[in-house]
Amino acid sequence: MKNPFKKILDMKEKEPNAPEQSGQEHVVESAETTENQNESSQNDASSGQDPLAEIQKQLEESRNKYLYLFSDFENYKRNAARERMDLISTAGRDIMAALLPILDDFDRAAKNNALSEGTTLIHNKLAHTLKSKGLTSLDTKAGDEFDPDTHEAVAEIPAPSEETKGKIVDILEQGYTLGGKIIRHAKVVVGK
Repeated sequence: MKNPFKKILDMKEKEPNAPEQSGQEHVVESAETTENQNESSQNDASSGQDPLAEIQKQLEESRNKYLYLFSDFENYKRNAARERMDLISTAGRDIMAALLPILDDFDRAAKNNALSEGTTLIHNKLAHTLKSKGLTSLDTKAGDEFDPDTHEAVAEIPAPSEETKGKIVDILEQGYTLGGKIIRHAKVVVGK
């Protein structure tokens, strides 16, 4: 290893007009530089743990990302299964809604005793088939309280009595649900 002080002494000989103090400053600076180099080499030797800590940090970040992705995927699977079940339970919604006017016609004819024995059997068979596919009627009767979530007020008439104010006076069309969701609100007349 070269002597760092020799270089400084050579510089001093080349500059005869330089004051003595500047030479001493160069010696001090070069000594400090040497110490800094020694400290940095020691830090490099002791920094053997830094790459390990960095790898552990990266591993922890990767693990957290994996856990987030895993939980997102589990949520996606759960939501997809729920949507699939909703789709299955309401798959025939359009067909059911199209068949409801036919069922209403049968119900009106049955109320007026205008059905023959054969058409009564067809009416019952249609009603049971729709019920087996998940169609249920809303339980709405005259005198029930009007509920805007399940009823659709088609008209308001003067209430025949004080007890029927704000209540259902007549049912024009029955309401139905399919798979727990309303596919048609009950059309009612409300007393005011």
